[in-house]
Amino acid sequence: MKIFVFLGTRPEVIKMAPVIKALEKEPWVNFKVISTAQHRELLDQMLEIFDIKVDKDFNVMKPNQKLSELTSELIKKISTFLRNRKPDLVLAQGDTTTVMATAISCYYEKIPFGHVEAGLRSKDLYNPFPEEFNRIVADRLAELNFAPTEKARQNLINEGIPEEKIFVTGNTVIDALFMRVEKNVPLPEKVKSYLEKGYKLMLITFHRRESFGEPMREVFSAIKRIVKRYKDLVVLYPVHPNPNVKNKAHGILQGIDRVFLTKPLDYVTFVSAMKKSYLILTDSGGIQEEAPALGKPVLVARDVTERPEIIEHGLGKLVGRNEEKIISEVGRLLEDKDYYKHMAKGYSPYGDGKASKRIVSIIKEWWMKRA
Repeated sequence: MKIFVFLGTRPEVIKMAPVIKALEKEPWVNFKVISTAQHRELLDQMLEIFDIKVDKDFNVMKPNQKLSELTSELIKKISTFLRNRKPDLVLAQGDTTTVMATAISCYYEKIPFGHVEAGLRSKDLYNPFPEEFNRIVADRLAELNFAPTEKARQNLINEGIPEEKIFVTGNTVIDALFMRVEKNVPLPEKVKSYLEKGYKLMLITFHRRESFGEPMREVFSAIKRIVKRYKDLVVLYPVHPNPNVKNKAHGILQGIDRVFLTKPLDYVTFVSAMKKSYLILTDSGGIQEEAPALGKPVLVARDVTERPEIIEHGLGKLVGRNEEKIISEVGRLLEDKDYYKHMAKGYSPYGDGKASKRIVSIIKEWWMKRA
């Protein structure tokens, strides 16, 4: 069976790595990995960490590229590539423009498409933007929808996706986390020295397109005030290279005592940072899934989340991009031990680390029925 796996960004590599490693063990599969390089540097870093060899690289990344330009470029390149090679199945994960363009290209070329992490919904087409639109398109066009949770499955059913095309597998990010969680990698020396003195670590990731401008200023202003208020707190913020994020972060937070701005961390180092953190403030989707498994409370700097399980299970809280609300919730976690324990439960509703094996098994069964 000829399978193509498409990757475009750092999170896609993390979440598809367990699937790729599972496929490598199967004698009935001939698979290739194709990189669009939607995010060049961050993607390459993850490919090296997980020892993934790319068979074709489209190298589409350009500075400040418009979504319309990126989408048209991807569809053109992917469609041509598929038309000339005709795989039996194409796999992609998540909600990036790469995934959406891959799904559309498969539809145009009449090639079956499998969507890993299907069925996530915020119910707001512009939040997150453009991810909500991307995943709706990918799910609608997929022959195989691998939903991480029962709630994601129900979302798909509610949208009219046939039940025979939906499979609940768990989320592959938990597989990836378990693959790397035992490795302890030192954090930046200055951060490490504070932790050795008993300081608490607040880990931050913040980069989404809908947060550019004033919402981002509010979040960074909140961080600045929090650090000044809590003298036993140290902040580690690996800053996304997008100039809209990087320039604002350095403009507001550079030089603030106990706030450390770094380049993006490789995955193993970032997992170590999550393990050593006291709490996490993030607008990332994947971290909402990973942090609960490590027993870390998550404050989600978004107005809505397509991962409602984290809220329903009491493992995280939506704080939006509201300066006062962020300060209030961080303060409560730092000051109220019972409230902290209630959120730091140490399990994830997103899987047991076996999602990738289930996905490969489902693909094999699907393939044998078609043969």
